[in-house]
Amino acid sequence: MGNLGLQEALDGRWADVRRAAREQLAGTHFVAVPGETLEQSRERITRLLRELPVDPGVGAGFPTEYGGGSDPGGAVVAAEMLAQLDLSLMVKAGVQWGLFGGAVVALGNKAQHDAYLRDIISTDLLGCFAMTETGHGSDVQQLRTTCTYDPETQSFDLHTPHQAARKDYIGNAARDGRMAVVFAQLITGGRTYGVHAWLVPIRNDRGEPLPGVTIGDDGHKAGLLGVDNGRLTFDHVRVPREMLLDRYGQVAPDGTYSSPIENDTRRFFTMLGTLVRGRVVVGGSASAATKEALTIAVRYGEARRQFAAPGEEREIAINDYLAHQRKLLIGLATTYALTFAQEELVTALHEVQTADGPADEHRQRELESRAAGLKAAQTWHATRTIQVCREALGGAGYLAENRLPGLKADTDVFTTFEGDNTVLLQLVAKGLLTGYRDAFGSLDGWGRATFVAEQVREMVLERTAARSLIQRLVDAVPGRDEEVALTDRGWHLKMFEDREKHLLDGVIRRLRRGAAKKPARSFDIFNDVQDHVIEVASAHVDRVVLEAFVAAIARTTDPYTRDLLSKVCDLYALSTIEAHKGWYLEHQRLTPPRSKAVTGMVNDLLKQLRPKMTELVDAFAIPDEWLACAALREEPGRQEVMADHDLLTASPEPVTSAR
Repeated sequence: MGNLGLQEALDGRWADVRRAAREQLAGTHFVAVPGETLEQSRERITRLLRELPVDPGVGAGFPTEYGGGSDPGGAVVAAEMLAQLDLSLMVKAGVQWGLFGGAVVALGNKAQHDAYLRDIISTDLLGCFAMTETGHGSDVQQLRTTCTYDPETQSFDLHTPHQAARKDYIGNAARDGRMAVVFAQLITGGRTYGVHAWLVPIRNDRGEPLPGVTIGDDGHKAGLLGVDNGRLTFDHVRVPREMLLDRYGQVAPDGTYSSPIENDTRRFFTMLGTLVRGRVVVGGSASAATKEALTIAVRYGEARRQFAAPGEEREIAINDYLAHQRKLLIGLATTYALTFAQEELVTALHEVQTADGPADEHRQRELESRAAGLKAAQTWHATRTIQVCREALGGAGYLAENRLPGLKADTDVFTTFEGDNTVLLQLVAKGLLTGYRDAFGSLDGWGRATFVAEQVREMVLERTAARSLIQRLVDAVPGRDEEVALTDRGWHLKMFEDREKHLLDGVIRRLRRGAAKKPARSFDIFNDVQDHVIEVASAHVDRVVLEAFVAAIARTTDPYTRDLLSKVCDLYALSTIEAHKGWYLEHQRLTPPRSKAVTGMVNDLLKQLRPKMTELVDAFAIPDEWLACAALREEPGRQEVMADHDLLTASPEPVTSAR
């Protein structure tokens, strides 16, 4: 029951989508192939894209009337499953159905839906999402591409004014895209109305660039070879008026602009908010790849042996070493925690995007903030943990046939696409400071005295699921920490919450002091506390993730599974406190003896969980064929022979050498 209970807990609300992926995509047909050339990889990924099931699948988020499933949550989970097969395939599918198709759904009108959605879903129309510019990545509001309306021709003039304004790193652009959703500054009647989006054909039926469109190829990248990233430049390209994706901004034949949202900044963030799914997919896919790396490393660590204990003939399995457990088990505990936080996030996304009636602006802002914070946490965790897993396999981890180099290369860019992580954490912090103000993405006004005096307020905790349970646990913690068991869940929650609140209070105080000293220099005021701001956001995400883990345990009914998850949660909470023990000691939240006791308890939990390592990764339920790791397919006894060979050829002192 243990494995099944854990798998059920991890598979979550969209378990049916996960099961369907394991069945429909079984075998090695869709699995990443190491050693391909750039063109081989691109050709294979494009071919496989057309073979993917749509529903359940990454196309499930489209409206049912066009052949989708009206299931945005299911589409996110399907993308996570693709990430365990081939990250290039996941990204290519995400560009086609998530970004390109998703933008048409979210920003377009019914006529545009009728004209294009069925062909987008079927991949008869391959497209791209042209937002990022060479000179402007995260600062989308300041894009330089212009699209100027001409009433005489009833069309827009789309233009790239200089090379820094070219659309860059655009997936599907270099080879396959026939149409692009292009983001540019809308100009009509001599006035700029901010960033909007247009559907723009970029190639003809023969694959040749259309007049005025210049297409470049970004070429070789560190990873994701199957994704044809390219550059787009527009030289006064004529775009018919009806190609404006006009849900949030319309231009009449005479050039009159109108919008249901009058404020330009608010309109801009409302438009971007409808596209939040891409950010949720990137975070979840990073975690999916991390699960794959951990599965490989843990299983390898069971078979791989190194050095014998004094008086013993048989060498020790590397999973038995405490240092190895600290590498893998702590990463495993954090991955479990992030999985449950992702489940809550996907549920929130699904509920917001399928709700009837007018949009709930507060819920939308909360969703955007949480998506930003979790994307940063998950992608940084993936980068660190996949590297740890690579090292855990030694020389074998450096071989492409053992999958880890590919996972490492393909996920590296996740920390910067769909939003640079550092910028995203600032977005999270600004949401905390301002109560999700409409213009939370701008630096303007952060140092004004009126902002400091009137807008900053004490943070009201936006709790995750199981709100009442979490509050009861926190309220039940005795006043003196030394009297509380180190594994007391309420104490864990209180420590995380206390750090977040204290850091936020500190930022507010520093902003007030800055405003008093240099009231006219708003950028400098905020820039002076940027490091503090990022730490606030990180502490907030840590707390949200822990609360999600606690909620997952509360809804688990099987006693064995609940107890095992509780131990994993203990490890996540205490290892996080241990990682920040400097802060807790500085601010007298931990005494030196209790700080040492935290480390002792982490080590004790590692010993308790050591026998469960394989069980914990097996619960990810990744098919062996998807792992595509040659080292896990070795014939019986070969690992023992390898270990004996290493022992005979090793130096007298334990050293690491490349063979």
